[in-house]
Amino acid sequence: MGKIATIEKALNEGKGIVRLAPAWVPRSFCRPGRRLRLHPDDYFSLGLARGGIDERWFSSTTPADNGPGTPENEGLSFLVTRDGKEKARLIDAVSEFKGALIGEKLYEKYGRWPMYSKFFDNKGPLPHHIHHNDEYAAKVGESGKPEMYFFPAQYNNYGGEFPFTFFGLNPGTTKEQVRDALAAFAKGDNRLTSLSRAYAIDVDTGWDVPPGVLHAPASLCTYEPQFASDVFAMYQSVLYFDHVVGEELLWKNCPSEHIGDYDYLVKVIDWELNVDPMFYQNRRMTPVPTGDTTQMQAEGYLDEWICYRCDLLGAKRLTVQPGHSVLLKDEVAYGLICVQGFGRINEYELSSPNMIRFGELTRDEYFVSEQASREGVRFTNLSSGEPLVLLRHFAQRPN
Repeated sequence: MGKIATIEKALNEGKGIVRLAPAWVPRSFCRPGRRLRLHPDDYFSLGLARGGIDERWFSSTTPADNGPGTPENEGLSFLVTRDGKEKARLIDAVSEFKGALIGEKLYEKYGRWPMYSKFFDNKGPLPHHIHHNDEYAAKVGESGKPEMYFFPAQYNNYGGEFPFTFFGLNPGTTKEQVRDALAAFAKGDNRLTSLSRAYAIDVDTGWDVPPGVLHAPASLCTYEPQFASDVFAMYQSVLYFDHVVGEELLWKNCPSEHIGDYDYLVKVIDWELNVDPMFYQNRRMTPVPTGDTTQMQAEGYLDEWICYRCDLLGAKRLTVQPGHSVLLKDEVAYGLICVQGFGRINEYELSSPNMIRFGELTRDEYFVSEQASREGVRFTNLSSGEPLVLLRHFAQRPN
């Protein structure tokens, strides 16, 4: 069966709802936290040189930028037919069906599906790093990268080695101090986090991370809706437990003419956001009900915004109580991942796996077209004792 025929078959079978295959991504500079529900033997299925698998990408039309040796389709989501025998890339489905799949307004604005989400799952903290805004990303032919975090309890049975995230810089920090730290990158521990603040991370809360904000994520398994870009640069040279960051990552996504220019790296930083004395109040997020809580609970469900401070992206958490069903109309296309329980999404099976073998298909991830979203999607909990919980990620803010 050809690529287009496979896409048409999958879309027709689900009436605009398609199942997605897991998209696993390794990172050579990280250690797996082993909370992605992969089989214990499978975290290094891509080879030691590529690093352990510590990310799973959702609804992705964005290739992973993992340096030399990265396979062509790494990071890309594949839709599968109902019987699981045929698959095609989501990026090709968007290219072929355009606004009919993701919505005319969204396609006219971006010409693509402009976001993806992921679980990133690291045993230890990540380095203090930065994602470029549109201005600086454009210098290397990329888009800026806003992102948000949420820490689902279902994927965080333990907090890892360092359950604290450094965000931004201490108020009063000078650009000269940061430049000096960056210039010391190759000399040893540049102690960049000494200029920052660490926040304890609680499960089922979130943070907004605009482009240009330095951040060293905690060792929790993190759900991360983000704009469709993989631009970043690592500004911290040595992590806790003496994990060394390669200097090439300091200059990642830096124009060739600015390699070695530490002043340029400082300019990438959004200074006002980083030294904001109200960073906690302005960037932390707790779940917010999408409607009347009493009415939703009386009907056996609760729908909540979990990522909502970024205008370009959004995410919701839906909880359906045992034996209940709810019809939701979000009005826009979205992707979803089921994190607890089992039931149905319309006529498809929906279940959160206890364990996944590398290369296996699952029934926990789906993509919903704009038309299907407008017509309404029914989520049914078939359990008699456990809630059905799923996270939905959007490339625009639905009502």
